Amino acid sequence: MRGLYLSIIITVLGSLFFIGWGLDKLAEHAESGQQANQESQRTLLYRQLVQGLSSQLNDLPETSLTDTVRQFQQQYEINSHLVLSDDVALPQALSVQLDHQGGLLLASQNDQYLLKKLSKHPSYLLQINIPLAQEESSSFNFILTLALYTSICCILILWVFPLSRRLYLLNNAAAKIGAGQLDMRIKPSRFSYIKMLEKSFNNMAGQIEKLVADNKILARSLSHDIRTPIACLRFGLEAAIDSKTLEKKNSYLTRMDSELTNMEEMTSAFLEYASMERQALHIKKQKTDVNALIKSAIGDCEILANQKEVRLSLATTQPIHFSLDYHWCYRVLINLISNAIGYANHEVLVSAEITKKQLIITIEDDGKGIAADKLDVVFTPFVKLDPERSREQGHFGLGLAICAKVVDWHHGTISTDNNKRLSGACFTITFPIQK
Repeated sequence: MRGLYLSIIITVLGSLFFIGWGLDKLAEHAESGQQANQESQRTLLYRQLVQGLSSQLNDLPETSLTDTVRQFQQQYEINSHLVLSDDVALPQALSVQLDHQGGLLLASQNDQYLLKKLSKHPSYLLQINIPLAQEESSSFNFILTLALYTSICCILILWVFPLSRRLYLLNNAAAKIGAGQLDMRIKPSRFSYIKMLEKSFNNMAGQIEKLVADNKILARSLSHDIRTPIACLRFGLEAAIDSKTLEKKNSYLTRMDSELTNMEEMTSAFLEYASMERQALHIKKQKTDVNALIKSAIGDCEILANQKEVRLSLATTQPIHFSLDYHWCYRVLINLISNAIGYANHEVLVSAEITKKQLIITIEDDGKGIAADKLDVVFTPFVKLDPERSREQGHFGLGLAICAKVVDWHHGTISTDNNKRLSGACFTITFPIQK
């Protein structure tokens, strides 16, 4: 979400800065032109006024000049007064303009004023101050303000459009998933502000699709496999009822008890697999001695190996410590090692090594291996490659599927191939090193 916040801040501040700067330049240009036009009109008006007043003063005696100028102030509401010619120091080029039509325009730091020489009274100058133009509110300022907000709104609309489109696609994808189209995903885009949300949505959709698929497989397999023991129970019950001797009844009841035990084991295995997604929320990773973990699993499988007359060994040359869930990884090793012992002829080899990027654990056997067309389905739930391993013996086709789930919880991968060294199957577990 950091990219979203940064894009909002950059868009708003950038638009305010550039649009404000552009409008300021436009306003300055317009105001300068308007002020120049207004100044020329106001100056012309005051030049005509000073010319007319100086003409009237030239017709009056010198003693009445001051009173007349005071009357001008009251009558015309102008700031006018007489100054002595000797008090005004001007260069020759400007002094000549005092006699020109409209007088001489001068400016100080605060205002402007006109000086006009009285031709009949050369020792006096008539000065009229020109007031500064007051800023008047106009529709131009309103237009500039409206342009500023309109431009910002347009930029924000352009910024929001990609976001609204991605949110629309996200909402549309969620609706399709709700309608049953579980393979729906959001295609990534370079211009998306919510890449993290889209990635999380795709991961969630993948988990939902996988969970629903597992539940369908579970329901289909359970409904298929439970029919046989139910039929056997129905047949045994009817046979026990029809039996004439106690020995026959006990025989049928014993078989029914065996079928109930198989049903209980099968149901427990199926329910355990169905609850594994919930178990993923409670895994506890901790620093673990991988060699000690493997040796512990090998030790618990020694009895089975001795029964099968299979040699079980560990090949590792370095101490390995890795962060993982001890309980579930121990179960993965038990499943893979016991599975290898069941198919091996004489030897099972477990090895482990760690690099800068990953931890690799391999379990190899010298059995007949796995058919090439079956390598892609060995981790599918309820798939049994060996028909001789029946469900009555406790083999439900879930061991490798459980291993795949546990490895996936650790963000790792598990794969299988036919081993060239021992000629049997080779299962490889790879855990990435988290930085």
